[in-house]
Amino acid sequence: QVQLVESGGGLVQPGGSLRLSCAASGINFIFNTWGWYRQAPGKQRELVASISRSGFRNSADSVKGRFTASRDNAKNSVYLQMNSVNTDDTAVYYCNTNPPLSVWGQGTQVTVSS
Repeated sequence: QVQLVESGGGLVQPGGSLRLSCAASGINFIFNTWGWYRQAPGKQRELVASISRSGFRNSADSVKGRFTASRDNAKNSVYLQMNSVNTDDTAVYYCNTNPPLSVWGQGTQVTVSS
């Protein structure tokens, strides 16, 4: 079955950087577009960045120029480089295909605070 395991979250100061990782299994990783999603308290889950099978990247306006998705097909892994974070970026971050599967991982908490 599909398993998605996110890691790399933590506490970071405003203006800082963080790199999230996601390991996927039980799926044909290389054939999918992958996305990073986040859910802040009291808000709906939203897609923040994605990378297609050909390497085309896209990102939401709220993180454009700051967050970048990347992938390593040999490792069935996808990454999110987060730069210049601010308090609005505090959320639980998830990886999934884009559009997403019904299965989700446990996510990784990112807290931006001084």
